[in-house]
Amino acid sequence: MPPALPDLLASRIRQAITAPVVALLNDRTRGERPVTRRPDGLFGPNSVAWRVHGDVTGMMVGGITGLLLQMLHPAVLAGVWDHSSFRTDMLGRLRRTARFIAVTTYASREDAEALIARVRQIHWGVRGTLPDGRSYSADDPSLLAWVHVTEATSFLDAWIRYADPSMAPRDQDRYFAEMAVIAEGLGAAPIPRTRAEARALIQATRPQLLCDGRTREVARLLLNQPAPHRLAEPVQSLTMAAAVDLLPEWARQMHGLRDPAPGSLLIRPGMRAVAGTLRWAFSRPASQTPGRSVTSPALQRG
Repeated sequence: MPPALPDLLASRIRQAITAPVVALLNDRTRGERPVTRRPDGLFGPNSVAWRVHGDVTGMMVGGITGLLLQMLHPAVLAGVWDHSSFRTDMLGRLRRTARFIAVTTYASREDAEALIARVRQIHWGVRGTLPDGRSYSADDPSLLAWVHVTEATSFLDAWIRYADPSMAPRDQDRYFAEMAVIAEGLGAAPIPRTRAEARALIQATRPQLLCDGRTREVARLLLNQPAPHRLAEPVQSLTMAAAVDLLPEWARQMHGLRDPAPGSLLIRPGMRAVAGTLRWAFSRPASQTPGRSVTSPALQRG
């Protein structure tokens, strides 16, 4: 028996929304397919990481915020500047980050650990000299800790702002404790295992941060990258504005980015509307599956 027209129409609308997002984050030319959720991974269905990383909006906004924070560390920026194709393939860099999160969060333990080992091996070859003559290496535990804490904090902050404003502090601590497994595998140190430890690590690292011409160039390319198609331009612009809005005030000032406080009256409600639409599109109708099922576009909807 064919589905009722409203169900068929809803299915087509869902497909129209999700297909471009899935295509954006999975490079089919490299044989990438969405990651299937596996209960035998590093975390499992009851983890906070599954909950936070399954939200499309939080991952998009938090991912950009995390990159803006990470690049304020001159040694982290140097690794990107000297060894990355960000100038010609910013989308590819964002895809690789999204895939790393998807695999380490949802794939089998074997696949997650294999990818962590592969990334760690890549880090061993990323080294060079800063403009001031100091050497850097991507496998420096403190640099890995900075990348980890800024990424995890940004994902969590975006989740709280756009999905769960009343998230319990114990669940926030659980999230950092879970993410510590990935940080440990990559060789980071020190590793925050609570929200308070994450805040302390960020505060302790701030004296090392710098925004110079290279930082501004990478930030400009990130925030002004072309949308994949014209219809995506409004959502992409809103996402970038929301990412800047999510930055701590001190980080916005370092980047020289305009304080979006007045604009946040429009940014946050607009992004919440986008979030609601994406959650509906990536969820399964109640007629197909019991319970709530919201998933990242890097994952199989199933």
